[in-house]
Amino acid sequence: MKVAVVGATGLVGSVMLKVLAERNFPLTELIPVASAKSAGQKVEFKGKNYTVVTMDEAIGMKPDVALFSAGGSTSLQDAPRFAEAGTTVIDNSSAWRMDPDKKLIVPEVNAHVLTSLDKIIANPNCSTIQMVVVLNPLHEKYKIKRVVVSTYQSVTGTGVKAVEQMMNERKGIEGEMAYPYPIDLNVIPQIDVFQENGYTKEEMKMILETKKIMGDDSIQVTATTVRIPVMGGHSESVNIEFENDFDLAEVRGLLEDEEGIIVVDDPANLKYPMPMDAHEKDEVFVGRIRRDESQPKTLNLWIVADNLRKGAATNAVQIAEYLIQKNLI
Repeated sequence: MKVAVVGATGLVGSVMLKVLAERNFPLTELIPVASAKSAGQKVEFKGKNYTVVTMDEAIGMKPDVALFSAGGSTSLQDAPRFAEAGTTVIDNSSAWRMDPDKKLIVPEVNAHVLTSLDKIIANPNCSTIQMVVVLNPLHEKYKIKRVVVSTYQSVTGTGVKAVEQMMNERKGIEGEMAYPYPIDLNVIPQIDVFQENGYTKEEMKMILETKKIMGDDSIQVTATTVRIPVMGGHSESVNIEFENDFDLAEVRGLLEDEEGIIVVDDPANLKYPMPMDAHEKDEVFVGRIRRDESQPKTLNLWIVADNLRKGAATNAVQIAEYLIQKNLI
């Protein structure tokens, strides 16, 4: 099993290498890939150094799987080249997510739709992934009508430049800005560019991707996505209206029984999920589970996950694991 990690020197790429090692992914050869200017650099994997190669070199090596985290334009250009060489591409950018011919996969929700013919598979947006992991078992039981989500997203979702901006601001150092405003001691109610309808691209990703992953266009979703000065993970306040009524104890039981979800919901003892709890973990954490008392059949939840892991690298590796398990590659 030859595995290429495209964007191996970047923030998500480095986490992909870490996740592959931690999960003992059954690879026989690792091919770290990056831009021409990064070729020749070394990356460490399981105590051994590997030399970063260019895209053309990697395609020529015909990997079985390529985990892409190199940006949308790179994915649009090079994912099809890998696919033509027989490689199964799992892409972390937004390039292929809403392509009607490409599958958008969260393994706990819809891995069953994958076949051996899927050569370019899209990894969803980080904030969408953690939400649908929780929504799916509830939708199956009570049928979701509408979701209202507000996010509180880590600077790591923007990348190294944003982390450096925040840390520079904390130290009183002037430096390069990833955002149009200071992020430390501030909240920025904009993630990605604004669209004609007044929503940001990130908000529209959550709306459209949720429907596609869950295979149900009848689910109404509205989102407000916000960048906050934290590291470790994204948080979400989610309000869910159902067709059918629910019992709170049953809701907790459903979520506790779901693989990949950890329920932390004990307000009497001030127990609820926070980004510092989710940091470097693969599970999605849920708490503040309570009925919306302003209207019937409606639930409030608080959802937290590490956006670089389950929101990106881990989800991609889990897709590859599923493909191997089902002999689809």
